[in-house]
This record gives sequence, structure tokens and C-alpha cells, in this order.
Amino acid sequence: MEKMVEAKYYEKKENYLQCLLCPHYCKIQPGKTGICRARKNEDGKLWVLNYGRTTSIAMDPIEKKPLYHFYPGSSILSIACNNCNMQCPFCQNWEISQMEVQTEYISPEILLKIYLDHPSLGVAYTYTEPLVWFEYLLDATKIIRENNGKNVLVTNGLINEEPLLELIPLIDAMNIDLKSINPIVYKKKLGGDLDAVKRTIEISHQSVFIEITNLIVTGLNDSEEEIDALIDYVAGIDRNIPLHFSRYYPNYKYNKPPTPIETLQNAYRRARKKLNYVYLGNVPGEEGSNTCCPNCGNLLIERLYFRSLIKGLKDSRCEKCGEKINIIR
Repeated sequence: MEKMVEAKYYEKKENYLQCLLCPHYCKIQPGKTGICRARKNEDGKLWVLNYGRTTSIAMDPIEKKPLYHFYPGSSILSIACNNCNMQCPFCQNWEISQMEVQTEYISPEILLKIYLDHPSLGVAYTYTEPLVWFEYLLDATKIIRENNGKNVLVTNGLINEEPLLELIPLIDAMNIDLKSINPIVYKKKLGGDLDAVKRTIEISHQSVFIEITNLIVTGLNDSEEEIDALIDYVAGIDRNIPLHFSRYYPNYKYNKPPTPIETLQNAYRRARKKLNYVYLGNVPGEEGSNTCCPNCGNLLIERLYFRSLIKGLKDSRCEKCGEKINIIR
């Protein structure tokens, strides 16, 4: 039976309710919802509309998230809500993130049963934006953790600090989209907030295993200056954070040509000068797929699409030189 769940983070104002989950701080009038369409003002309370409401559930390779350094070669149960708190014009999953579609109610208990019936690494909350599934995440991640599963978020990172700090103890790994290093692009083109995303990255890195993805979009964030600034930002936090550059293809409301392969390759080579682990996504060929030791160059993990073959690792060290590798196995 579906639960009626009151939102955790909001304030009552004189004529509206103000959501405090993310930096939009939506002012929600009676009978209305906020930007993410997941919370509604009814009877003077802010109610969660998407608790357990699921658009997609599948078994994926962990590399598809992408997470290349978190239990490589594993499968993970993946699940999605029907919501997002950003409006990227090139969204790759816009049919389930930006549009209302049919959903099925999957309670945390049902999710646990599915996980136990189909053993895997754990559960990834992915495809759309899991942070606006906040109340459901708190319940689902707890029950999965209690049954020895790992919890993974694939997220845009757009959340306020207080709810983030409540959620983090239940999360094992995150892939965070750093869509641009330009605050104007975030605000005017994507409907987001760069400072909030950077805060999520920096706080999460203190206690959660993280990898970062940057979709290089033609004409939006593809200049060498912006790419260099993004690389410098990640390197300034930790040069061992895996960074994935991914190729854009026309989708949703954005029809500029796909990112040139040369742009991705140039970003990869520039990043390799400052970061130990850099990868390319949606690009054919071997460059940017494998993991090599940053000290001696020994091949550690060979990848073909979403399949990983461990070759040169012993525990979490390079078999050849003994270098400690930022990887969880």
C-alpha cells in the first residue's frame, strides 16, 4: 500500500510553503508543485508525490553508472523516479526525467525483495535525479544497507547542505555530474546552481567514494579554457578522483552536432597531466577505457564497453610497483 509521506525539508510562510531540499527554494502555492514536480502544497503541508513511484528498474554493470573504481566488474540493481530538479536542454533521459510518465509503486520492502531475489552489489538510484526522491532514499538505503547491500547515487548534486549531510551516512558511492564550471551556464542554461554542486562534491568526498562525470556539449562547455578550469577544480580537491568525459549526442531540445572525437581526446590528454584517473565515455576505441597505474603505467583493468577484466591489481595495489590505487574491490 502506498504511503502518504510529508516532506522533511520545508518552511511554512504566510501564503505559501517554501521547499528547503535544494537551492531552488521553491515557493509553492496551495495546490501547486515545485520545479521537480515531486512535492505538493495541500492542506497546509508539503506532501511527497513521488515516494516509491518508479519509472525504471534494471540490472546494470556498475561501469554503466559510470563507476570504474567501485567494485569493478559487479552488477547493480538500478532504479529511477520520474523527477528532476534541473532542466538540461540536452537531457539524455528526458522522457522519464522531464515528462510525466506511468510509474509503479515499489516500496522499500519490495525493493529489498527484488534485491534479495536478484543478488548484486546493491542498489543504484539513477537514470533521473535521485536527490528529489529524498524521503524514499532515506528509507530504501537504510533497508538495503541493513541487508549488506551497497547504495549508489548517480546525481546532479543539486541539494542543500543539511539534507545532504543526513543522507550521506547511508551512501557508499556517488557519480556526480559536474555539467559545467561556469556558474552562468548552470543558472541560465541548465536551471541549476554551480556552487551547490561543488559543495556536494567537496562534502561527499570526505566520506563517500566519488567519481565525477562531465558531458562535453558542443557549443556549451567545450572550450579549452572551460575544460582546463574544470580539470583544475577536480585536481584541487584530489588528483585521485576518477573523472569521466562523456560525448554528447543531440537529444531533447538541443540539436547541435555530437561532440567531436578530437575534443574528447584533447580533454582526456589535458586531464591526464593533472589527474591520475581519466576516462572517456560514448567514444569508440580503447583510449580512455582502461585503468593504468599512475606511477609505472602497468595495465590494471582492461575494459570493453561495460565489461571489466582485472589484470594488474593485487588487493588495491599495482602488482608491478606496489602503488596504492584509489579503488574499492
